[in-house]
Amino acid sequence: MGIDLGTANTLVYVSGKGIVLQEPSVVAIDQDDKLPLAVGSEAKNMLGRTPGNVVALRPLRDGVIADFDTAEMMLKHFIRQVHEGQALVSPRIVIGIPSGVTGVERRAVMDAALQAGARDVRLIDEPVAAAIGAGLPVADPTGNMIIDIGGGTTEVAVMSLQGIVLSESVRVAGDELSESIAQYMKKVHNLIIGERTSEEIKIKVGSAYPSEEDETTMDVRGLHMLSGLPRTVTIKSAEIRESMSEPLAVIVEAVKRTLERTPPELAADIIDRGIMLAGGGALLKGLDTLISHETGIVTHVAADPLSCVVLGTGRVLENFKQLERVFRTRSNPL
Repeated sequence: MGIDLGTANTLVYVSGKGIVLQEPSVVAIDQDDKLPLAVGSEAKNMLGRTPGNVVALRPLRDGVIADFDTAEMMLKHFIRQVHEGQALVSPRIVIGIPSGVTGVERRAVMDAALQAGARDVRLIDEPVAAAIGAGLPVADPTGNMIIDIGGGTTEVAVMSLQGIVLSESVRVAGDELSESIAQYMKKVHNLIIGERTSEEIKIKVGSAYPSEEDETTMDVRGLHMLSGLPRTVTIKSAEIRESMSEPLAVIVEAVKRTLERTPPELAADIIDRGIMLAGGGALLKGLDTLISHETGIVTHVAADPLSCVVLGTGRVLENFKQLERVFRTRSNPL
């Protein structure tokens, strides 16, 4: 099994079957008996809408496990769901994790998977998995640059010969973009909105670069701070673009820093081949244009950005012997 254990979504790939599960990484727990009430999309619908004795949690923050027990429950549930509840031979699991995590955080992911019933756990850096999943020729001696923007982390990596030459991981990604929208609504419109509403705004009217046809408006409902009553406010896409400018600038800076440190031969390859964008954050309108504009290098969005990491873990599983080296390479951290 290949698992992309993401801050926002968890995807599971089973050898021979392809992607069999794509669920939000959310668990709803009953506080009285500490048992999970719902996992995945059912639990996500409960975010911000639960009674006192039920709490909906996201066990991963910034791409790493923040709540060990809940993460283990979630993994167990997903593994059982994939095998339709049958007791199975313990699977070999390949898990994609951010390249910037510490040894302790790596250990936590391995322990959670072993506790959830895995026989053998291998960890693969997300940029490597995303590059393999996006179809980049990672085994060739040419430079490939990939930017994987998830929910909690943005990974920028330059790869060659199945390994990471340089990588940088910044803990600014989809969640920070949503958070900056919520802060903007509070500051400018005195409107308090929840996590789900800010994500909806980002998807519907959010964009990273101005373009004529993208200028849209949207009605947002929330709680007005001054009157304390529910209120509807109409917002424009230009406002949302402005509200997300700070986290987007952090991502662009990380890309520039990585390019500055890239060896000249690999930099020449990257100019030829362009930069590949993967991860859910790559779906933000105009992000490829923004990165092209800032770096002067053509930027492409992967065919299915959300599934790149999990497809990469699946390919590694199916070609374990040829791609075994991807587990051994460690990048030079900043």
